[in-house]
Amino acid sequence: MKVSRSLVLTPSTLPADSFFTPFEAFGAAYSLPAKFTFPYNNDPHPVSLLAAEMLQAHLESQQDWEHNFGLSDDSENVIGKMFGVLVVETEHAQIGYISAFSGKLAGGNHHAKFVPPIFDGVAKDGFLNAGMTALSQMNDEIKTLEAHEDKAFETHITQLKIIRKKHSVSLQNAIFDQYNFLNQAGEQKSLREIFADASYKNPPAGAGECAAPKLLQYAFQNKMKPLALAEFWWGMSPKSEFWKHGHFYPACREKCAPILAHMLSGSQPH
Repeated sequence: MKVSRSLVLTPSTLPADSFFTPFEAFGAAYSLPAKFTFPYNNDPHPVSLLAAEMLQAHLESQQDWEHNFGLSDDSENVIGKMFGVLVVETEHAQIGYISAFSGKLAGGNHHAKFVPPIFDGVAKDGFLNAGMTALSQMNDEIKTLEAHEDKAFETHITQLKIIRKKHSVSLQNAIFDQYNFLNQAGEQKSLREIFADASYKNPPAGAGECAAPKLLQYAFQNKMKPLALAEFWWGMSPKSEFWKHGHFYPACREKCAPILAHMLSGSQPH
């Protein structure tokens, strides 16, 4: 790949961003890609490998949270995780990286060093918790009535199931509407708009929770220019042999392709 310039890593006195890690502790020069490396490339650029090595060292040494990646003798409740690093250039011309994880980590969405989610579905007092509580109450009421095996309750059970279905669809749409994605020109689209444009009936479950959209969203919100992306699996795979610890993978196409097509469209203003 052609390169536009070399990266010389020097100390900085610019204001700190708690999610941005500058490449300032190294004296070597690294080549930067001439343009953003394609997120479906399974061969990460060397500078993104540098960022991944730094993040992996953090995962091995941090003591702020506990998550069973299955890398020890404890093999129960193993949850391997996809992590992503995005090498960026800040508006102050600093080069470094930001990092993210797919879904939740250690049961939460917010951890030091990782960019925040686009929507925090587990936030206290959020509409999602209230909506899920109401759905659970409906399920319990339906089960109780069905346990009586009394035909007198059949009409009521049918009505409750219709209400439950409407509530579930409404809640899912309300969740989708919380996900709004910027592109590099600063234009915003909702999750449902993005997948409608891509001829999907509905967005797939978990869309917007992968590492790549989180990283690009944070970069665009904070006037950072994306340079190179890499995603790697950390931990054992609980379901299959497909995911390998420490291996790099391209962005997923089912959930991420329509989102990334929007986010990487347009001309970046800086």
